[in-house]
Amino acid sequence: MRTTRISWTAVGSPETVERCTVEYSDDGIRVIGEIEGGAQQCRYAIRLDAGGIFRHANIASEGRELRIEHVDGTWTVDGSPRPELAAAVDIDITATPATNALPIRRLGLSVGQCADIEVAWVQVPGLEVVLGRQRYTRVGPRAYCYESRDDDFRRTVTVDDDGFVLSYPGLFERVTGS
Repeated sequence: MRTTRISWTAVGSPETVERCTVEYSDDGIRVIGEIEGGAQQCRYAIRLDAGGIFRHANIASEGRELRIEHVDGTWTVDGSPRPELAAAVDIDITATPATNALPIRRLGLSVGQCADIEVAWVQVPGLEVVLGRQRYTRVGPRAYCYESRDDDFRRTVTVDDDGFVLSYPGLFERVTGS
């Protein structure tokens, strides 16, 4: 098993710090994080299978806890089926850049390639879960243009060798990672 620890700070909000641990094993990846300070405080634990496919997450914010599962093509939120998420493959938690690594790793895009995806988009702090439509375009060896296809949001993020964000302009900057 290999473990990586990553910390980010929110741009413009130095009191907001996220600490994340990524555990790689033969049966998949586990991402555990906590965001302290600011308006989007939360804790999360995400599990991917050996193929890098999202399977489940526990997210807690403002005294509320949420469990999301994706098993055999079926999404559930707190045990209730969510058929409107059927086309989603990944999860995207608004408060963290950690979840950008999920599609970046899974898609394996070459420079110049793009992919449109759908995600279970979790809004923090309210923990609402909706279908999100996104596009990732690999624009360089370590750079991806992320676009929301639901609005006009767009950023080019830089990533490390494992696909985890180094810089997310205007939102997050990595402060440590080993």
